[in-house]
Amino acid sequence: KKDIPAANFIIHEIHCSRNIEVCSYCSESIPKSEMKNHIESEHVQVTCKCRMKMENGLLKDHEASSCPLRPALCQFCDIPLTFNKLQDHEVYCGARTETCGGCGHNVMVKDLKEHPRVCG
Repeated sequence: KKDIPAANFIIHEIHCSRNIEVCSYCSESIPKSEMKNHIESEHVQVTCKCRMKMENGLLKDHEASSCPLRPALCQFCDIPLTFNKLQDHEVYCGARTETCGGCGHNVMVKDLKEHPRVCG
C-alpha cells in the first residue's frame, strides 16, 4: 500500500485486480497465486500442546511467550520445568536453606543474593 502516480493509476489498478487478492482473514494483499498457501500456512486452525486452538501463524509466539506449557528454568536451581509449574516449584525451592560460609547461619536460598549485605 503506497502512493501511485495518477498517470500510472489505471495500469496499476488493472495489474492489481488481476494479480493481487486481499486476504479475508488478515486483510493483507497477497498475490493470487500464493493465496492458498498463505491461508494454509498462516490461518489454518491448529491446537497447541496446551490444547488451545489458534491460527498457525500465531502458534510460534504463543509457544514462546504465553503457553502455560512453555519451558522455564527455576531461578534457584536451574531445573527445567513448564511455566505453569514454575511458581509452585520456586516457592518450595527458594525456601530450602544453605549454610553461609561467612557467618555459619542457615539462609534460605531465595535470600542468598541479599545475605552478603547483612552477613557477619
